[in-house]
Amino acid sequence: MTVTSAQTLTLLAGVILIAATATIVWLAMALVARVAPRASLALACSNAAAAGSLTLHALRGQLPDTFTYWPSDLLIITSFALLGAAVSDITTRRLAWRASAAVVLIAALALLQLPYEGDLRWQSRIVSVAGASLALMAGLRARRSLGHRTDGRLSPAPLTLPLFLIAVLMGARAVETFINPGHTPDMRVPTGFNLVFLWGSLVLTLLQNATAAFMVMMRLILRIERLLERDPLTGTLNRRAFDAALEQAHAGFLRGRGYALVMIDMDRFKHLNDTLGHAAGDAALRQMVEELRPCIREVDRFGRLGGEEFCLLLTDTDLTGAALVAERMRMLVEEAPLRWAAQDWPLSASFGIAEAEPGDADARAVLARADAALYRAKSQGRNLVQA
Repeated sequence: MTVTSAQTLTLLAGVILIAATATIVWLAMALVARVAPRASLALACSNAAAAGSLTLHALRGQLPDTFTYWPSDLLIITSFALLGAAVSDITTRRLAWRASAAVVLIAALALLQLPYEGDLRWQSRIVSVAGASLALMAGLRARRSLGHRTDGRLSPAPLTLPLFLIAVLMGARAVETFINPGHTPDMRVPTGFNLVFLWGSLVLTLLQNATAAFMVMMRLILRIERLLERDPLTGTLNRRAFDAALEQAHAGFLRGRGYALVMIDMDRFKHLNDTLGHAAGDAALRQMVEELRPCIREVDRFGRLGGEEFCLLLTDTDLTGAALVAERMRMLVEEAPLRWAAQDWPLSASFGIAEAEPGDADARAVLARADAALYRAKSQGRNLVQA
């Protein structure tokens, strides 16, 4: 197949156009729509760096070499680093940039040591290996993060595939410099490899931006769902979400998995509200929840049933285990008075515990026993654990 310069230049222009368009879209997402602004801004900068690099590459020979060689190589490496930072922010809510910045710095310094004359094979190898490394690092980081999710809606395989394909494409470009030195560094040269490489770049630029957009939208949906199932004051599950978790736990109990409930009620909460005000009451509830968090495992479910009453669902736990957890909670609340208006206000809570039993037709029976135990703890002097 005969490859012409027009084909390679057209494909190069197509990749530039797609990257430039993606830059505008991600900027709008970051600055106007405010959807995942940090990740969106990183993606905008990544696409802008790629578009700038390829534009400078296309203008080699027309502009001074000082502007079109080293800056072009540095920009394309930077675009991979920014892409990795964006993906990290989408999947982990953290901008993982230190390792990527180190790769960019090392590559930039290495390129400065080489003269931009001759066949430029070593410059191309450095750029390709750096790009492949950054894409691979981003893909592995995203796969590890998504693999730890428990809701199953964000499968790591299809979402990280574009990153691994980018790593393969850049790795192939590095290999090509050994097989056919002198031609690959200039993407405008009409070779079969350059044609395939540019087609791959065009498709992967589209695919990676589409995948990133999907991940951002999924993160937004999950955040909305979380807001719908969380109590706005304490961050615990609201009553509807907790009831759903309780029903699910009871369905598991019918299949052989036990569970226990710990009902929690802050003592003398009305008196605290009447004396110090509702703001102090809210602060007391938030503080109590924070004090109790060390006792809650990742598999447990902690919800606010209403007012100052909370419930902890302990999976795979019997009455003895629930009693130990409740007693530790009771001590933690008692040992942390509320600091309000320059004075300490003592806090305590009462606890009622119950476990699922074979005769329980549904979860309401277990909840009723835990509530009855809580009532006994209240009537017997408060700051107690009762089963």
